[in-house]
Amino acid sequence: MQFIDKSKISVRAGDGGAGKSSFRREKFVPKGGPDGGDGGKGGDVVLVVDENINTLLNFRYNRKFTAENGDAGDRKKQFGRGADDCIIKVPQGTLVKDASTGEILADLTEIGQRAVVAKGGRGGRGNAKFKSASRRAPTFAEFGEPGESRELLLELKLLADVGLVGYPSVGKSSLIAAVSSARPEIADYHFTTLTPVLGVVSLGYEKSFVMADIPGLIEGAADGVGLGHEFLRHIERTKLILHIVDAAAVDGRNPLDDFAKINTELKRYSEKLSKRPQILVANKTDLPQSKENLAELEKLAEREGLKFFAVSAATHENLDALINFVGQRLDEIAAEKIDEPAQVDAVKIFNVDKEDDPVIIERNDAAEFIVRNKNLEKIVAMTNFDDDEGLRRFQFIWRMKNLDSLLKARGIKEGTTVHIGDIEFEWHE
Repeated sequence: MQFIDKSKISVRAGDGGAGKSSFRREKFVPKGGPDGGDGGKGGDVVLVVDENINTLLNFRYNRKFTAENGDAGDRKKQFGRGADDCIIKVPQGTLVKDASTGEILADLTEIGQRAVVAKGGRGGRGNAKFKSASRRAPTFAEFGEPGESRELLLELKLLADVGLVGYPSVGKSSLIAAVSSARPEIADYHFTTLTPVLGVVSLGYEKSFVMADIPGLIEGAADGVGLGHEFLRHIERTKLILHIVDAAAVDGRNPLDDFAKINTELKRYSEKLSKRPQILVANKTDLPQSKENLAELEKLAEREGLKFFAVSAATHENLDALINFVGQRLDEIAAEKIDEPAQVDAVKIFNVDKEDDPVIIERNDAAEFIVRNKNLEKIVAMTNFDDDEGLRRFQFIWRMKNLDSLLKARGIKEGTTVHIGDIEFEWHE
């Protein structure tokens, strides 16, 4: 199965249904009052973690998701039916970001977890809702509120208990192949592993842990060099790091220097990540030249306060001892309840109206005026300007917002076009 760990999608929630403008017309009731019902709410767009999905591959072919609109209101104060939500299934470990700002919107780590990423518009009010002591027979009703829309960046972070870190070709792929049923590609060239590989390591009946063989890390990765951020993103959630070095120095590098450089990259990328528990593992002990470095590596581990293992993935030497210790250490970490990366509340409605919603006036290239105000744009979208009473209601709101004074202060002239949302107005004194 191909591993896809990033995808960009567009989502659009449903519009609210229009409110109804109508009056009671019954026998013996010649002047029935307004009885138009409200429109139904538009459907939300909701991400749901599904245990049967393991990658973001489906989003390579299907990138646009739209919820249905709410139904219109009807006579006799009948409300329109609310639309069903648009459900998008995602794998466990999906990080959701706003594609335009990079803001993290949700961190979906649990099966069944849900995140509302675009909120459906509310239904427009029918004319029955506008009846008052001073307005006995209102003729206007509202259109439905437009649903939210946005582009999302989905990133899949592996949910592994143990992450293998180390320079390319130190033998991470060989090690995970030796201790699990994973079958990564293995060869004598850098970056053989281009996508993360998960392996389930069994410790006996009903006890196991997940190990991730992740693309090799090199100096400069925190700046995106090599597979840089692609690598670092995947080890953020691991509980324990196996730091693999090549004891035989097959590529001519110093394993002690490799250890220092990689830990520097981890710290540069994330202070919290650099403090994850580590085990130093010297691989390729089956090669004679490894003996020159083993003593120094063991001293290094002692200085750093790390557990040290000398192993051979090729001959399976000392692998059982390593894996048994890893299982014990994971149990200890679980008991210690170490701090996990901060989780964003996934059951969340975004773009909630803020109390601070200033009126912003800008000019476009045609010297026309653009008025930006979230509440005002919503009112414009929901107003039926073909209805005289609806138009008068909007004019009242215009005065309450003091828009005439604001536009005059910016130098507006008679007949100039004013844009609010998708609607154009021609300004007159």
